[in-house]
Amino acid sequence: MTWLRIALAPLLLLAVLWFADLEDVLRQLHRAQPGWLAAALACSVLSNVASAWRWRSLVRWLGHGLALARALRLYFQAMALGVLLPGAVVGGDVFRAVALRRGGMDTLAAGLSVLLDRLSGLWMLWVLAAGAAAWAWHGGAQAAAARWGLPPFGAAVPGAVAILLLAAPAALLAGARQLPRRGRLAALAQRPGAGAEFMRQLLQSTLVQALSVGALACAGRALGVDLAFWAYAIAAAPTFLMAALPVSFGGWGTREAAAALSLSPFGVAAPAAVAVSLLYGLMALPQALAGLGLLAWRRDEG
Repeated sequence: MTWLRIALAPLLLLAVLWFADLEDVLRQLHRAQPGWLAAALACSVLSNVASAWRWRSLVRWLGHGLALARALRLYFQAMALGVLLPGAVVGGDVFRAVALRRGGMDTLAAGLSVLLDRLSGLWMLWVLAAGAAAWAWHGGAQAAAARWGLPPFGAAVPGAVAILLLAAPAALLAGARQLPRRGRLAALAQRPGAGAEFMRQLLQSTLVQALSVGALACAGRALGVDLAFWAYAIAAAPTFLMAALPVSFGGWGTREAAAALSLSPFGVAAPAAVAVSLLYGLMALPQALAGLGLLAWRRDEG
């Protein structure tokens, strides 16, 4: 199926650009302000550095030593594979797990570290989006809610979702720790420091996603799309999720389609939304090239 992804990925992006009006998208990109672009790049880099730090925490909790410098190198190498090869983040995640396995980590634990790292990020992304929706509804979005035919007490719904999303992993962890110590997964859940690691993941993933949303917001500001941070936080959840699906190169096409749909309720026209998403995606390219350079350097060194 790889050849099908290779064929469909550019077609998907072209279809989104055609729908949004390519000329209008290009006009939007032409007006990008360099200062905001630099801020978007800084947020994107810091988000990935924080992601590597979060993954290293999981690896160390699972019993394998991993220096921060090596975690950063592996993370950006994996990012290069995820951006430049078909399959979005999947190829990079496999690379990280294999690298840990070659470094002496148990196969299950290596794969679990990458899976939990990915789930930790997606979990906090939706917590942040639900929390932002509750905040917006409570803090002044009632008029918009009325226009959409939504009830005035609607803030309770995303608020409850945010609380449930926060509580569910903690409840699962607490339940797993009460089970008989059978099976390797149950043993991992009962490792010492599981509660402390859960709190570290909560804080680290909050930082990662806040910086990622910040990168998206700065890309929007570069094009004059002046929305509140909470609006970008809500739109980021479906946008980032679609970008992570293993159906394209680096999320190109799926991310832009999701951005057009998720920013539309906030009054952002499709050409501007697609342009914002393209700028956000472009922030990953210099980082991917740096990771590719690290891959080549390590190969030459070997």
